[in-house]
Order: sequence, then C-alpha cells, then structure tokens
Amino acid sequence: MSKPGTAHVASYYAASANPSPERPALQGEVQCDVCVVGAGFTGMSAALHLAEKGHRVVVLEAARIGFGASGRNGGQIVNSYSRDMDVIESRYGSETARALGDMAFEGNRIIRERIARYDIACDLKEGNLFAACNTKQMKALSEHKALWERFGNDQLELLEGQAYRREIGSERYVGALLDHSGGHLHPLNLVLGQAAALESLGGRIYEQTPVTSIEHGEPVRLHTPEGWVVADRVVLAGNAYMKGLMPQLEGKSMPASTQVVTTEPLDAATAKDILPTDRAVEDCNYLLDYYRLSGDRRLIYGGGVSYGGQDPNSIEGVIRPKLETTFPQLKGVKIDYAWSGTFLLTLNRLPQFGRINANVYYAQGYSGHGVTCSHLAGRLIAEVLDGQSERFDAFAGLPHLPFPGGRTLSVPLTTLGAWYYRVRDALGV
Repeated sequence: MSKPGTAHVASYYAASANPSPERPALQGEVQCDVCVVGAGFTGMSAALHLAEKGHRVVVLEAARIGFGASGRNGGQIVNSYSRDMDVIESRYGSETARALGDMAFEGNRIIRERIARYDIACDLKEGNLFAACNTKQMKALSEHKALWERFGNDQLELLEGQAYRREIGSERYVGALLDHSGGHLHPLNLVLGQAAALESLGGRIYEQTPVTSIEHGEPVRLHTPEGWVVADRVVLAGNAYMKGLMPQLEGKSMPASTQVVTTEPLDAATAKDILPTDRAVEDCNYLLDYYRLSGDRRLIYGGGVSYGGQDPNSIEGVIRPKLETTFPQLKGVKIDYAWSGTFLLTLNRLPQFGRINANVYYAQGYSGHGVTCSHLAGRLIAEVLDGQSERFDAFAGLPHLPFPGGRTLSVPLTTLGAWYYRVRDALGV
C-alpha cells in the first residue's frame, strides 16, 4: 500500500486509470548503467528510449508512477514551448531558434509513436485549438500561424470570426487557430503505459523510493531510505519534486500549481453542443483556461496558477465561474473531481536541460508545456548518453537566471506580474 501523501491525488485520472501494480520500494543494493530519478513523463521517456538502446535502466520514484504533473495535467498535446520561436529568436539568435524550432513539433510525434508501438490505451484524440478572446489575440494567432509554418508546421487552420463555432459551443471568443497535429489524451494512462513498456524491455522501477542523497563520482551512488543504487550515469527527472538534490538550480525555478475540475458524464447531445468535434481548447490569455472532453464525455476544465505551489481554499470555487462563463449551458453542472497539480516555472519560461558533472544529467522546468517537451527531453537525454550531444546542448546552452528577490520575494513579485497581465487580458490590450 502507498504511504500517506504518496498515493495518487484523488483526480479523475487516478479514478479511471488502467490497472497497474504497485511496484516495491528499493531494498539493498542494485547496479545499473543508468539510474533515472522520477517516474513522470521526462523520466519514463528517457528510461524507455535508453532501454530501447540496450541500456540497463533503474527508475526511482518517491511516490507512484505519474504522481506529479505528468498524472494530473490537462492532457493536451500542445506543440512548441512556453516561449515561442519569435521570442527565442529575438533573445538568443537565429541559430538557437532554428535548432529549437527543428524540435518544436517532435514531442507530439514521439507520444504517438509510443502509443502505437506499445499499444497504450490512453484515449488519444486529434487536434487542439487556441481560442482568441479579443481582436488583439486574434491578430496574434494569425502571426502565430505564420511563425509555426516558417518552422515546418503545415497542419494549421485559422478560424476567423464565427467559423470557430464549428469547434466550440461558446460565445466567448472571436476566432481560433486549429492545430491538426495537436491532440489530447489521458496523461496518467500514457505514463503508466510507458512504465509497462519499460519493464517489458527489462527496466526496473521502484516506487515509494525517494532519493535522500547523491554521492557524485564514477560511478554515482544514490542513497534511498532502505538501499542504494550504483550507476554509471544518472538522469534527474523529478521536475518540481527535486528539492535538495540540485540546490544549484533551486533559485532558478519556482513551483507553481494549476487547478482542474472534471464534471459528471455529459449526455451525448450536450457534449456535442459544447465541443462538436471533440478537440482540446486553450484560450490565449496570460493566465489561460484550458478544457477538453474525456473518453467518457466528461468536461475536464482547468485554469489559474498559484505561484509557490499553494492550493486555493476551494478548487471548484476557482474553476466553476470560469467554466460557466465559457459554457453558460453547463450552469450548475455537477463536479465529480477537483484537484491541483504542481509544475516547475523558469524565469524565461524555457526548459532547463544540462549536466551537473560528466555523468549526471537533468531536464526540467517546462513552465506549463510539459506534455510534449518532456517526451522530447527523454529522447535527447538518450541521445546525449549515447554520445550525440548536439540537440541536447541546444537547450543546455540557454541561459537561466534566478528569479528576482530570491526565494523570499519571488512568489509575490511573480504574482504581481501575473496580476498586471490579467488586467491587460481583461482590457484586451
């Protein structure tokens, strides 16, 4: 049985997860080629890629597989990064932009490859939409389409004016951009499916096994409450749950949480009324709302950010007004599940990839775009561990600065900045 505080949060995803055994905690010593710390999307993607290349892989998870953001997120397959290619180009130059742009749409392909190769049942559905709440946002979507097409995405469709109503049964918007290469799925079932795939290739997973300390060297020794792992190389993939293991990076990231609710199952007519083509949607506000239908026709609706990772007093109280503003026809709908999930935010909103030394690697800080980018990260980690470092180093070379004000002031300062952008969104400026 899971220890208190390490079981999956009481979410719709946990309630509808595919059967998956609890893995034992590590006891005694094990040896491996690569030890991966964290059994979320990054860790499982890296471990599976490495096992496919013939490496002996051990995964250590402090709680359960998919316990963190990987098992709690909105389930949307959204391309690119939290900062888009134009910002990357203006800040870091055309060479970096081209390198990252060449990988911006790879994560979604990796997800589909995994699902197909290992027959993972995770309610995969095609297409996602970016919905504009005002004319300024609609203009930005037109520019966004041209930008992504410049970097190779030719599966975009601009829905101007009321054309978006074929996709979204809401009067809230003025248009939308449809990405046919995006999609949505059951994220916890995806990561559980990858865990089973890893074990089928000989990989070992230990749950309820936090890493208490790391002895760096050749090999690396990772200590846990009842044992240790001796590994030639290590991948640190715990994202927002790595406190204490990478102190040199803690000031350069901040935990943040987002809130999600899931309604009771909707009848077929209501589901078709609100999302006629069953695609995922996110709006274009700075603090955005996002939603989609589950495999059993529930509306999964998320939005809002709590900086520092603290939960609001009532998740339903935060999300219900947003849901009912978007879909007045659902006023009073029963909410069956409400939960929050913690993700890791970086100051420049770009992921942090790098090395602590010659044999310890990390990837984290997807800043809300983790579903696709974490799967890309796993592939790049496997590449760099096999001596192909160019693509990994394109991310590792990005500069990451600490949040202003240190750990004491970073949360209030970031909250103040978010308030400023919320006001701008409300005014449409």
